[in-house]
Amino acid sequence: MAGKSLDLHTDKPHSARIYDYLLGGKDNYPADQQAAAKVEQAVPNARKVARANRDFMHRAARFAADAGIGQFLDIGTGIPTAPNLHQVVQEVNPAARIVYVDNDPLVLAHARALMTGPQEGRTGYINADLTAPETILSAPALTDTLDPDVPTALSLIAIAHFVPGDIIYDAVATLLDTLAPGSYLAMTHLTAEIDPEGVAGTVATYTQSGIAMQPRTRDEFERFFTGLEPVEPGTVPLHRWRPRMDQPTAYDHTLPLYAAVGRKPARA
Repeated sequence: MAGKSLDLHTDKPHSARIYDYLLGGKDNYPADQQAAAKVEQAVPNARKVARANRDFMHRAARFAADAGIGQFLDIGTGIPTAPNLHQVVQEVNPAARIVYVDNDPLVLAHARALMTGPQEGRTGYINADLTAPETILSAPALTDTLDPDVPTALSLIAIAHFVPGDIIYDAVATLLDTLAPGSYLAMTHLTAEIDPEGVAGTVATYTQSGIAMQPRTRDEFERFFTGLEPVEPGTVPLHRWRPRMDQPTAYDHTLPLYAAVGRKPARA
């Protein structure tokens, strides 16, 4: 990672740094903080949403590891926030292999922090964009780390709603097509169906900050899982997917993301 300096564009808000701020992180700048404050005006519990989203990632990753998955591809990694995905799954399987992908130069600057774990396991990092899946699939960090013949868990946590239009469906399908039968897709996505007013304000804030965002309906979200076998309980608000404890019913109208996990079936 040494070499030429990275242009972090700190004068402009970035989704990864806004998320970092809402999680209580320190790797953000005044532009990110100002955008996050506007998000909190629209969704007063935005920090709770960010934490619930992170908690889902932990639960889904542990589920996959407990199911015997030893390879993970996490796209839209974001700024490292402990515990990271590899720390969760390597508690279950110290030999688990993880490849992180993000296109934010600040995440690249922190990539070394993502590549630490037990000697049995392995981690890699790719600086690439979800909408260019071929660059991810051909990257040495992926081909040298993950075995294409072994099931992999693909993690797309709160990333697809930053890609408007149908191109995102093609990108996800391309990734899934390369994964071995028995692989999993774990995903969360912003929706206006749960908190229309709050989500409208959130989208307006991101758009004014130069960050594209498109909430999707339940049907549009489930389109990502076409051909996959849904894992119980199916598509639910993110805090309802196999929670570790009972969640207050009041959360149901204030955490506006859908979550789901699907399994790629064996070939007929």
